[in-house]
Amino acid sequence: MAGTGTFKEIVEGDVYKFYADGQWRLSSSGNISYVYNPTVAGKQAYKITACSKDEVNQAFQSAKAAQKIWAKTPLYKRAEMLHKVAEIMRKNKGPIAECLVKEVAKPAKDSVTEVVRSADLLSYTAEEGIRILSEGKFLVSDSFPGNPRNKLCLASNAPLGVILAIPPFNYPVNLTCSKIGPALIAGNAVVVKPPTQGSVSTLHMMHCFHLAGFPKGLLSCVPIKASELGDYVTTHPLVNCISFTGGCDTGMSISKKAGMVPLQMELGGKDAMIVLEDGDIELAATNIIKGGFSFSGQRCTAVKVVLVMESVADKLVSSVNAKVAQLKVGPPENDCDIVPVVTEASANFIEGLVTDAKAKNAKLCQEWKRQGNLIWPLLIDNVTTDMRIAWEEPFGPVIPVMRIKTPEEGVKHCNSSKYGLQGCVFTSDINKAMLLSDAMESGTIQINSAPARGPDHFPFQGIRESGVGSQGVTNSINLMTKIKTTVLNLPTASYTMVGGDVSLPIEKKGPACGDCIVCMHSYG
Repeated sequence: MAGTGTFKEIVEGDVYKFYADGQWRLSSSGNISYVYNPTVAGKQAYKITACSKDEVNQAFQSAKAAQKIWAKTPLYKRAEMLHKVAEIMRKNKGPIAECLVKEVAKPAKDSVTEVVRSADLLSYTAEEGIRILSEGKFLVSDSFPGNPRNKLCLASNAPLGVILAIPPFNYPVNLTCSKIGPALIAGNAVVVKPPTQGSVSTLHMMHCFHLAGFPKGLLSCVPIKASELGDYVTTHPLVNCISFTGGCDTGMSISKKAGMVPLQMELGGKDAMIVLEDGDIELAATNIIKGGFSFSGQRCTAVKVVLVMESVADKLVSSVNAKVAQLKVGPPENDCDIVPVVTEASANFIEGLVTDAKAKNAKLCQEWKRQGNLIWPLLIDNVTTDMRIAWEEPFGPVIPVMRIKTPEEGVKHCNSSKYGLQGCVFTSDINKAMLLSDAMESGTIQINSAPARGPDHFPFQGIRESGVGSQGVTNSINLMTKIKTTVLNLPTASYTMVGGDVSLPIEKKGPACGDCIVCMHSYG
């Protein structure tokens, strides 16, 4: 059970603590943040201590000091530590999953899957880190015109220092691990600023790192009141890299203030599905359900607009409507397909998009129905470009359908969006698939499947306002390191010889010097 047994150390009374310097404690500020249960309007699920400015600063100071020690820890030992965390998480998946159900209304089955997936990600990161970081580059100078071979360059990956990790509410465990794992294997320290909704899940996950025995100060998790300390955290002078997943407005604000700090940002998307006349309509319909309505559409890679050729639009809409009718709507504890969205503000925003579309003569294929934060699944047909939902990201169980006359029309709409995260194409013609994939300006294009983030080692990136930098285990490790080179300058050019004579430029200074090869003095 959450906050008990293995996790009793992270809570005092009914208030969850923050983690820094290897300890769990309440903030001296006395401030409390509240996590509300999306399923029951106005019901508090958890209370969390909110850190003071001094406590946040101390977390960064401790991280800087601990990182210098951690960077000297052998690579294989860092990997062993990540494997240890993964095993602890697997053994304690139940309590962590319970938090996901209560604070973000994730279906119970999916909550367990997220924890196990995150443990698997850490294990993979440990092994991938060994593969990447155990290798470097060796360069010789005579490969560039005009240079003899008298310079030998050794290049390797070095840690950046302190990584600030800011995960989102919808995958707080998985997306925190996707930031912490690569950072640690590369020799960095990490300060985590958890989302308010999702913070208790994150704190439980962080306790698994604590139990694994990482050095004090190397990891911290500092819940804050973002309105008061958000800018302070993201502009702290000891931050050497920011990995952020979340809203576009917040991400853009951080990026403008970050200066020269490397950024890894995923800020959402308006992921388009283009369905051609030769596409498998039933497969497309199934993927609209899976890709658009799972977790009530609260995924950056959810299908957020369907662009279907007019000749097959009726057939596709009919198939999707039949499947929508089979979706189970209700609380996450019952493993329902459609669960409440995370906040009342989110529900209000979604309703505003639907109201606008309806007022402009879009066709609501199902009756609009809402109870609190729970919104019934809705397909909206005959959406046009003057409607907000054609462009804005609903982050809810509402999918617009736009009918197109040509594939080029679909590509144009996709590329006119301010977002560019993912997209997908349904066609039986591989040539068309590749042509459209090349034409669609998005980070990833799926062929005959809905957009998806994963498997977690796949590259994951967006363009325009969908983000900057690339994720995925390998790309994250590389982003959280810098290239360090050492150049060995030889007194004379040196070449590898096979079966030939070796003539060494030895300066003979007297009988004692002789003809030994140790001196390596050049002739004067």
